[in-house]
Amino acid sequence: MAPAKSAPPDIPRPVWFLGWTSLFTDAASEVIYPLLPVYLSRVLGASATSLGIIEGVAEGINSLLKVIAGWWSDGRRRRRPLVILGYTISTVSRPLIALTSGWPQVLVIRALDRTGKGIRGAPRDALLTRFATSGNRGRIFGFHRSMDHAGAILGPLAATVFLYFLPNRYRLLFALTAIPGAVAVAMLFLVREDDAIGAAPGDSTRSPRPAQASDRAKPLPRELYSVLAVILVFSLGNSADAFLLLRLSDVLGGATYVPLLWAAHHVVKASLSTWGGGLSDRVGRKQVIIAGWLIYAVVYLAFAWSSSAVAFIAWFLVYGIYFALTEGTEKALVADLTPAGRQGTAFGLYNAALGAGALVASVTFGYLYDHFGAAAAFMTGAALAAVAAVALLFLPSVNINPSDAAYSRNQ
Repeated sequence: MAPAKSAPPDIPRPVWFLGWTSLFTDAASEVIYPLLPVYLSRVLGASATSLGIIEGVAEGINSLLKVIAGWWSDGRRRRRPLVILGYTISTVSRPLIALTSGWPQVLVIRALDRTGKGIRGAPRDALLTRFATSGNRGRIFGFHRSMDHAGAILGPLAATVFLYFLPNRYRLLFALTAIPGAVAVAMLFLVREDDAIGAAPGDSTRSPRPAQASDRAKPLPRELYSVLAVILVFSLGNSADAFLLLRLSDVLGGATYVPLLWAAHHVVKASLSTWGGGLSDRVGRKQVIIAGWLIYAVVYLAFAWSSSAVAFIAWFLVYGIYFALTEGTEKALVADLTPAGRQGTAFGLYNAALGAGALVASVTFGYLYDHFGAAAAFMTGAALAAVAAVALLFLPSVNINPSDAAYSRNQ
């Protein structure tokens, strides 16, 4: 009698290394991000419109490159080199914000940082898919997002301690982000693509080989495009979080505690993201995403109408629940709907939808914020989130419960 095969680990070893990479990268990035609105407005004298242009253009470049890199990675046997290249570009460019004297320079550096993210994003998500099965895909993506958010806790906390002892030394703080960035890149060399666990029977969304030319020429499923269209609608109202931080700094009368609140926000994300992704494995992707989008709409309405600092802080923490429910779940849904060997292309298109929406949303939000006030800007975002939630509710092609063993996208 043959010995029973051991069950694959709950979180495979390569996923842990990819998670640590995201943790250190986000620690570096989130030292800068919560302080960027204040740095731009109070140090460089930039407006909210400038902030919107910077974030919108950066995310637009990010999304375009994710499409290209994702498609290209589908034709390569190894995705890891692209992932390493992307993280390296961000690590080298990010600290250069310390040398800026005007917002156009920040725009260029943010664009370079997002270029790195664009190159690595889709290949990394496709690589994560190789270490998951249809039964734990939501949990794997949720765990990765949880590690990412853990870094976003450590970064702002480190920034808060640094600025406590060295007030207003923003430039030195930004330069020091090169250290965790270098550690993040080093972790990637421990990831072995050959360690992919065996696919579950009938699970045809995982493939150890690169896609052939004939595979790459085939159109992706219509169901996937339907989902991406609805995600794009939501993204048109999903402006950069920098605006929430700007609103918080206005309400609190300064930026002293903004990094601390940003860290607390990520505590919510980090503690709930694995649970949120796993929940979608059990009850279905659609229901979890809709719940997350509705929470987003409520938070944006609260930011439009709240008046006390306590209320703003509370709603900002609730905002983390939206991320926990949707980030890993959306990626798992994309993987559910994607045929073998096409994950890179699919994740590229998914991130393109997010980025194209972010480009329009951030520029529009900044304009509304400057000319019509914060309430009008936040109400617009809330309305688009509600419309997207209703659209997804009535999208029958997404009525999928991943825990149903009878379901297989390509059977």
